[in-house]
Amino acid sequence: MAWINVISYDEAEGKVKTLYDRVKGPDNNVDNIMMMHSLRPHSMEAHMTMYKYVLHHTGNSIPKWFLETLGVWVSRLNDCDYCVEHHFSGLTRLLSDDAKSASIRKAIEARNIDLAPLNDAQKVAMEYARQVTRDPGGMQEHIVHQLRDAGYSDGEILEINQVTAYFNYANRTVLGLGCSIDGDIVGLSPNKNDDPDDWSHS
Repeated sequence: MAWINVISYDEAEGKVKTLYDRVKGPDNNVDNIMMMHSLRPHSMEAHMTMYKYVLHHTGNSIPKWFLETLGVWVSRLNDCDYCVEHHFSGLTRLLSDDAKSASIRKAIEARNIDLAPLNDAQKVAMEYARQVTRDPGGMQEHIVHQLRDAGYSDGEILEINQVTAYFNYANRTVLGLGCSIDGDIVGLSPNKNDDPDDWSHS
């Protein structure tokens, strides 16, 4: 499951057990990406807080299915299969349109967002995410202006930036520690957006 030792749910105690109980899904399942942090539970708490607040918070105004789409896109650009599978399942559930989801996935796998059934503004956001992921040092102010010209408010630009940044962090956690999908229940997420402190997965 990983290239470092992790603490299983059954072995957990103290702070690790408390955090596992907050993030677990059915049958006490804890996503492997969270178990990667079990030797340093303070970083698990930080990771989960960032994830919940960036992607699953009622303060966001961009539709959550599109934030998930950005996450799948970034994860594919980084060749992080773990996050692609988890978050594609999430966006499919949220979008409730299997044909559209499949077309989005096909475009992402081809690394060609022009093929995706997205509107022009969403494609601009995807290009921004590509730039931040592949060439962050090449970012220039005019790229942000393109988002604004596409109709995004500055707060929404921040949302796009933070989702992109979060997935780059998560991808590197997964890829850097050999985190696999084995044993995970794919596609669970903390869906209670109105309570930022509720991390339970369903």
